[in-house]
Amino acid sequence: MIDKDDFGPITRNRRRATITSAKTETVKLRNGATAAASDLKSGPKARESLTKNLQLNEDSKQKCDRYDKMSCHKLQESMLSSASSFKNYRGILNWCVVMLVLSNARLFLENLLRYGILVDPIQVVSLFLKDPYSWPAACLVIVSNVFILVALYTERKLAMGSISEKVGLLTYIFNLTIILCFPMVVVLMLPSITPVGGAFALGVYTILFLKLYSYKDVNRWCRERTQVKARSLSRSLSCPSSPSASSAMQSHVSYPGNLSLRDMYYFVFAPTLCYELNFPRSESIRMGFLLRRLFEMLLLTELLVGLTQQWMVPIIRSSMKPLQEMDFSRMTERLLRLAVPNHLIWLIFFYWFFHSSMNFVAELLRFGDREFYRDWWNSETITYFWQNWNIPVHKWCLRHFYKPLLRRGAGKLLSQSAVFFASAFFHEYLVSIPLRMFRLWAFMGMMAQLPLAWFVARFLRGNYGNAAVWLSLIIGQPIAVLMYVHDYYVTHCQDGPMIAEAL
Repeated sequence: MIDKDDFGPITRNRRRATITSAKTETVKLRNGATAAASDLKSGPKARESLTKNLQLNEDSKQKCDRYDKMSCHKLQESMLSSASSFKNYRGILNWCVVMLVLSNARLFLENLLRYGILVDPIQVVSLFLKDPYSWPAACLVIVSNVFILVALYTERKLAMGSISEKVGLLTYIFNLTIILCFPMVVVLMLPSITPVGGAFALGVYTILFLKLYSYKDVNRWCRERTQVKARSLSRSLSCPSSPSASSAMQSHVSYPGNLSLRDMYYFVFAPTLCYELNFPRSESIRMGFLLRRLFEMLLLTELLVGLTQQWMVPIIRSSMKPLQEMDFSRMTERLLRLAVPNHLIWLIFFYWFFHSSMNFVAELLRFGDREFYRDWWNSETITYFWQNWNIPVHKWCLRHFYKPLLRRGAGKLLSQSAVFFASAFFHEYLVSIPLRMFRLWAFMGMMAQLPLAWFVARFLRGNYGNAAVWLSLIIGQPIAVLMYVHDYYVTHCQDGPMIAEAL
């Protein structure tokens, strides 16, 4: 029999090795200090097993690292796929800009080689004046002060209770009707007014019509709210006239203190169509901002004139024969040729008018509300475009036309159609009367926006809707331009070779 004490050293060595290896595996090795301490306490066999385990772990890690380095695939989507989260297309945008510049540079060089330099600043003056000693359009604009004074006088009488609300309403109806009819008759009956001069005068009268309509509504709302028949007039604080009146920004004028010449003419020149008793005012005039806007106005005016004379006029001249012969293939080619310069000129005009000019006037008058446009270029529907590209007109239509129709019980569709109808009327008013012909192209183009808006909102979404909006702007406007130019040429220029040459 073997005594159990003979197995004592072996059993103790095995137990000690097992405990040592277990401790060594659970303890984290930091800078080799723990490993060295455990090696001192363990036996030679444990040290050998530990060394083998460490070598196996290192070999497996190296194999994994080699595998990771050898692997070149992982689960991912293509960058141009809709499922990809990639959104940085700045390089593609820069490429589009470069291609646009190069293509238009080629067209510009081709235009110079074919037609030479056609820019003539003196010819621009003849668009406004036939006789340098006769300024009928300017005189027509000066006469508009009569209607301004009539509106102010009517409001003063209504505030003092000298006339009834019904008499005041009839006076306003007569005054506003004459504002639209008087310049129309003068432009049609006076041959010395050029189409451009007539369009400018009619534009001024149209703006005045919208402003005085808003002036009438706001003052009527004030009378209905206060129910006070004021007998005296206080000076309007909404248009301070002296440096000491800088505290007027913290003051508010109340009805009828707004019925003064200063307040009226401040509203007439302010870049808004909606009247308020207290407009938001900026603290001071920023001369740097004002000079930058003035520089933009002058520069862009020259650019508009140059692009029109050098690029658009030759294309329009070459389009007359295909239009007369009804050659549809050549008409389409001329239309596409005209689309690019026409759209570029329209974009420049938008920036010139809604940003440079209106900000210049607003800064000069310290008018605080500078939201003259919103992000119409992101429009995904036709309706969104018309609501955001001309904010002063949109606010007027919403405040004085659309919401009153809703309050009277009209539906949304009927009210929207009425707004488009009024817009179509004024577009035709500003085009047909200066040209002295009535073809209704502008009217039909605006009314066609209704079914187009329904189609885009119903069937096109996202980028497709935005592309449809841009396509309607790029193609729709040149069609109207060609129609009016062709009709004007047929009506006025066929029997006059000198006029045709000027065209």
